[in-house]
Amino acid sequence: MKHLRMKAAALAAALALLCAGCGAPAASAPSSSGASSFPASSAPAPSAAPAQEGGAPGEYRAMWVSYLEWESFDFSSEAAFAADADEMMQNCAGMSLNVVIAQVRPFADALYPSELFPWSHLCTGAQGQDPGFDPLAVLLESAHSHGLELEAWLNPYRVRLNAARPAGELAADNPAVLHPEWVKEVDGGAYFDPSLPAVRQLITDGVVELLQNYPELDGIHFDDYFYPTTDPAFDEAEYAASSSGLSLEEWRRENVNLLMRQVYDAVKAQDPAVRFGVSPQGNMDNNYNSQYSDVSLWMAEGGYVDYVLPQLYWGYGYTTASGSTRYAFENITAEWAALERAPSVALYFGLGAYRIGDGDGGNYDAAQTGWQTGRTLADMVRDGRAAGADGYVLYRYDFLFKNGAWADLAAQEVESLKAANAE
Repeated sequence: MKHLRMKAAALAAALALLCAGCGAPAASAPSSSGASSFPASSAPAPSAAPAQEGGAPGEYRAMWVSYLEWESFDFSSEAAFAADADEMMQNCAGMSLNVVIAQVRPFADALYPSELFPWSHLCTGAQGQDPGFDPLAVLLESAHSHGLELEAWLNPYRVRLNAARPAGELAADNPAVLHPEWVKEVDGGAYFDPSLPAVRQLITDGVVELLQNYPELDGIHFDDYFYPTTDPAFDEAEYAASSSGLSLEEWRRENVNLLMRQVYDAVKAQDPAVRFGVSPQGNMDNNYNSQYSDVSLWMAEGGYVDYVLPQLYWGYGYTTASGSTRYAFENITAEWAALERAPSVALYFGLGAYRIGDGDGGNYDAAQTGWQTGRTLADMVRDGRAAGADGYVLYRYDFLFKNGAWADLAAQEVESLKAANAE
């Protein structure tokens, strides 16, 4: 699949040369934010959308598969894991999706052999223990055999979410253990310090390692975990030592910008056909002011990401306790679609399959019933197309295919999505 995109890119470049002579030209609860290395006229062409059947032309249609899905996978043998992977990929392909975004590094660990990160505890129950096979290689083979592309989902900074995740002790060769000076603790969690060049290099090297060892990967995906706190004490010493002349907030945003530019450049140096994208929170204020991720800059300038995928997990008519309808699906999608976007950057909408049946907790009459229609996600897909999105991603697999509480409703949503994808 990727080799087809590379051929297409080469053909496009040839046509461009011919024309030149002719003068041709994360969800987050409500509580957000433009131009880079490339001016609009010289921005790199956006990575090609995956091949597909049906649906809007060039539409990106994906499923998030998180570490929570891996908790129910059978890692006892390669054959057992492959059977689970094959069932998952078949279900995704059966919906006419074309991409699976698989979380393969959730806690400074790996679901693949790495020289930089220990084996994930998800494989055997103990971080650092080899399961005896390569889960990522299995996922790649399974996805491609079902006509799906696979993106490697990485959490860039997170080492530990809380005392329970990851389970057990960090491995002795975890970079957070080898370099405790790189790590900050927040509310029981542990995170690499975004201000440190050594941390940015580790994350970049991890991406390069993946692309070198798995040349068939179709993309690299970052989620919305950037700065874990707004507390000035988090990096007070580093900020004082920087003497940057920037405010603390500006300095933190620039630290994240440096990482994004560095990773983007590394991805393109390895393979220009590989996508690099990010899924920020749907709340732009939180991204900009709480996590210090200047998403509107990344969208407007190019040179940071190939796509932005905001997590728009609110229903139609969503209303906050204060009466604001800013985050209602019909309003927040328009807000994101109105942002300036470089030609090289695609916009996809993240949709909350985990809301099926349970609702979104909003202060409005349809907070639960609006998610019990059996076609809410399909309606959002259609309305996302109308709003100008280039595709969508569903969060997450288990809520559509292993939803014990709302099995019938989830099955209806799957059938409705199939119909929407065939239009």
